[in-house]
Amino acid sequence: MPRFRNVQALHRLPSAVSLILAGLIFLSPSPGAQDKAISLSLDAAVSLALANNPSLAEIKARAEAMAAVPSQAGSLPDPALSVEMLNLPTDSFDIREDFMTMVDVGFSQTVPFPGKLALKEQAAGLDAEAAAQTVEEARLRLVRDVKLRWWALFYLERTLQILADTETSLRDVIRTVQSRYRVGEAPQQDVLQAQLELSKLGEERLIHVAMHHREAARLNALLDRPPTTLFVLAYGEPQALPEMLAEEQLNQTAEQARPLLNQKRRAVEAAQTRVELAKKDYYPDVTFSAGYAFRDRAPNGENRSDFVRLGVSLNLPVYAGRKQAKAVDQQRSEWLRERYALQDALRKVQADIAATLSDYRRAKDHHALLQYEIIPLAEQTVASLRADFEVGKAAMADLLRATANLRNAEIQAWLAYAQAQQALAKLTAATGQEGL
Repeated sequence: MPRFRNVQALHRLPSAVSLILAGLIFLSPSPGAQDKAISLSLDAAVSLALANNPSLAEIKARAEAMAAVPSQAGSLPDPALSVEMLNLPTDSFDIREDFMTMVDVGFSQTVPFPGKLALKEQAAGLDAEAAAQTVEEARLRLVRDVKLRWWALFYLERTLQILADTETSLRDVIRTVQSRYRVGEAPQQDVLQAQLELSKLGEERLIHVAMHHREAARLNALLDRPPTTLFVLAYGEPQALPEMLAEEQLNQTAEQARPLLNQKRRAVEAAQTRVELAKKDYYPDVTFSAGYAFRDRAPNGENRSDFVRLGVSLNLPVYAGRKQAKAVDQQRSEWLRERYALQDALRKVQADIAATLSDYRRAKDHHALLQYEIIPLAEQTVASLRADFEVGKAAMADLLRATANLRNAEIQAWLAYAQAQQALAKLTAATGQEGL
C-alpha cells in the first residue's frame, strides 16, 4: 500500500495535524473544543448522511405520498345521496294540499366503463414505483457525494501532514546553514533561500487549510450538521486500489441495477397505460340512481301511496373528435417523450461510466508510478544531497529543489489515490451496485 514518508501518520488518530486544522479552520474554538471533535470514518459519514440528510428525507416523503395514490385511483367515485321536496305548492307550502307533493330520498352511483379504474390504478402504481426508484437514486447520489467530500478531506489532511514534515526538515536545514554562515562556510544567499522556501510552505499550508475548511463545511451540510461541527477523519492503512471490471460489464450492470433507468422504465410503462386509459374514454360511464318518494295523507284523510324511482344515465362522447381523440394524441406524445427520456438517460449513464472508468485507470496508474518509481528516486536524491550538504559538497539550491520535488511527488501520490477512490464512488453510483 502507499508507503510515503508520512504513512505512519495514518495511525495517529486524531493526529497532530488534524487537531491543528481544527483550531485553524473553525475560528479558534474555545478551550477543550478539540476534545469534542468526533472521529468520522467513511462508513460512519455515509450512515449519518443516510439517516439525517433532509434532501433524502424529502424525496422519501414524496415517495410515501405517491404510494398512497393507487388505491384512491382504483376506487369508485363516491356515491351521492339526495333529499328533495317535489311539487310543493307555493301558495300554502302545505305538503298535504296537493296530491303530487312528496319528499324524495335518492341515491346514485357512477360506475366507470369496465377497465378504466384498473388502468387508473395501474398507472398510479407505476408512478409510485417510479417514485420509489427516485429514492434509491437519491440515496446513491448522496452516498457518492459523501465519499467525494470525505476523500477530498483525506487528501488535504495528508497534504498538510507532508507540509508539516517538510517544514520540520527544512527548519533543520536552516539551523545547519545558519551555523555554517556564522563561521563563514556558507553564503547569506543560502540562508535567505531556505527562509524563502519556508515562507512558501506557510503560504501553501494556508491555501490547503482554506480548502479543508470548505470541504469540511460541505461534508457537514450533507450530514445535516452546522458547518463548524468539529471532526477528525478516522482511517487505517489505505487499501490497495482494485482492478476494475470491463466497461461492457459495467454498462450491463447499470442497465439492470441503476435506479434512474428503472425509474425511467416505470415512467414509460405508466405513459403507455395512460394511452390505453385515454382510449377507454371513448366509452361512456354509467350512473345508476334510485329513490323513494314519501307522500302524506290527503286533506280528507285518504292514504296516498309512495313512489319509487329507478334510473340509468350515461355520458355521451359526442365531441370525441375534439376531446377524446386529442387526449389519445396527447398521451401518445407523453409516451414518446418518456421513451426518449429513457434512451437519453441510458446514453448519459454509459458516457458517465466510460469517462469515470478512464479517470480511475489514469489515477490508479499515476499513483503506482509515483509510489513505486518517482518517490523512491526522489527520496534517494534528497538523502544523497542532504548528506553532501552537511559536509559542504552540495548546493543549497539543489537540496531545496530536490526537497520540493519529493514533497510535490508525495502530494501528487495522495491526490492520485484520493482521485481513484472518488472515481470508484462515482462508478458505484453510475452502475447502481455496491461492491464493484
